[in-house]
Amino acid sequence: MKAHRILLLVLILTMGVSLVGCGPAVEEVAPAESVETAAEEDVEAPVAEEEPYEIAVIVKITGIPWFNRMEEGVLQAAEDFGVNAYQVGPADADPAQQARIVEDMISKGVDAIAVVPNDATALEPIFQRAQEAGIIVLTHESPDQVGNDYDLELIDNVAFAQHHWDMLVENMGDSGQYAIFVGGLTVPLHNLWADEGIAYAAEMYPNLELVTERIPCGEDQELSRQTTLDLLQSYPDLKGIIGFGSLGPPGAAQALIEKGLIDEVSIVGTVLPGHAAPYLEDGSLDHGILWDPKDAGYSLVWTAVQMLDGNTIADGADVPGVGVITLDGNIIKVDAMLDITADNAADLGF
Repeated sequence: MKAHRILLLVLILTMGVSLVGCGPAVEEVAPAESVETAAEEDVEAPVAEEEPYEIAVIVKITGIPWFNRMEEGVLQAAEDFGVNAYQVGPADADPAQQARIVEDMISKGVDAIAVVPNDATALEPIFQRAQEAGIIVLTHESPDQVGNDYDLELIDNVAFAQHHWDMLVENMGDSGQYAIFVGGLTVPLHNLWADEGIAYAAEMYPNLELVTERIPCGEDQELSRQTTLDLLQSYPDLKGIIGFGSLGPPGAAQALIEKGLIDEVSIVGTVLPGHAAPYLEDGSLDHGILWDPKDAGYSLVWTAVQMLDGNTIADGADVPGVGVITLDGNIIKVDAMLDITADNAADLGF
């Protein structure tokens, strides 16, 4: 009996071990930290969206028709090229104020600046700081500028200057007294045109007499009006005025209307067609010569975008809606000179 009991106990123990071995397998559960880490690895981090290029166009003076029109081109280019381009400038044509604005744009860290200088020389050290900061520097109406990457011109400056004297002579004759208005004595392009025109007149129209040094009043219509009244009093034989600066010729025309001298004195110069149309129609202004400043604003932004994208600026490149460029050193030229007369001023659209 005892042996039977022992055998039975052995059998029971053996069955217990077998039952345990047939039980369901237990899966190991990864620690919570390992699960979270794996989940994090499966989720891609969001890609930061690139900021658009920031391009600041800094003009000589804000709030006048010329630069209001130029701003249209800047904003159109901003939309077309998907960049943050905008226009700023001083409240009056003060080189010191403009220089401070350029300094502000450098501190802000913009990608490119495009400047229409009031004083080319004063901006040279500031442009150097901009380039040292990796900022592209463009200018307009400053072909002899130092410290820029490119200067943009929408005309041949020598031909443009000479054309003013040709138009003056066509209207007043090839002899007599005349005066020259510029926007300021440090404005690069106005003074280049004056220099080229005076040299041209000495050769082609030696009987023209310049009555006084060029007068800085072309960016202020009321100042130009008053200056013309003073000239008429000081030089009663005055026969002509060439005005550089879009407000100079209209201001001079106002003075002629007041004095009843429309048929006695001829005025030619740079004007906006829409602004000058009434004076062209009544004959107080004889002839306007210009380019569309909207094209200048657009072309400056286009140039900055090309450079920021790493593209080469080369002859034959096409500025959309403006024209094909030619490159003369670091001067970008587009031939866009316009003659503005009583016949076409209303149709030019600006």
